[in-house]
Amino acid sequence: MEVTPEGAEVLDPFEIRVLAVLAEKEALTPDNYPLSLNALVNGCNQLSSRDPVMSLSEDTVAEVLQRLMQHKYVNGITQAGARVTKYEHRMRIKWSLEQDKLAVLSVLMLRGLQTAGEIRTRTGRLHEFKSVGDVELALQFLIDKYPPLVSRLPLAPGTKEPRYGQLLGGEEALAREETAASLGGSVSGGQGTRIGALEQEVQQLRSQVEELTAQFAEFRKQFE
Repeated sequence: MEVTPEGAEVLDPFEIRVLAVLAEKEALTPDNYPLSLNALVNGCNQLSSRDPVMSLSEDTVAEVLQRLMQHKYVNGITQAGARVTKYEHRMRIKWSLEQDKLAVLSVLMLRGLQTAGEIRTRTGRLHEFKSVGDVELALQFLIDKYPPLVSRLPLAPGTKEPRYGQLLGGEEALAREETAASLGGSVSGGQGTRIGALEQEVQQLRSQVEELTAQFAEFRKQFE
């Protein structure tokens, strides 16, 4: 890992994805957390709620976990009698984050640049924010950390709300992400509404699948 002049460690995109998935699943599927390597790989390669979508091999995720454990971002846990090691993140401890701040940071790590309103919508199952103002307070906390974990970007042409991005990958990576987003153009109002509805439907389906998966895991334990 590189280190910035301010002393912050710079994570690569795979390290950011692994950490964010651990934080997400801790909130969404607590009965199956910490995660096995297989469950973590599936979470990293998930098609919904991911930008960009990735396709990481088990070997790649295992190598990423070793680096993260070496730098105290992740713990590996091997329980007595268990066949596999399970993994948990340490972001809450490493950066002194309460769940609201961790939820905001995790969504930025998983889905790229977003407005405070988008973050509020997408963090619903990680932490329930009562208002966009509450999201902005959490964002400001992350911006004020030293070194900062989040950056508030200048208003893009034709937009009314600023976007925010995480800084775990460094300022250069954030600048590249901002450039790529601006080249992608804006989404028209009608299309944006349809996309929002589809995102909500995907979230609901994902919730149902995760609940069924957790129930099946509990059922299977009876025969182990």
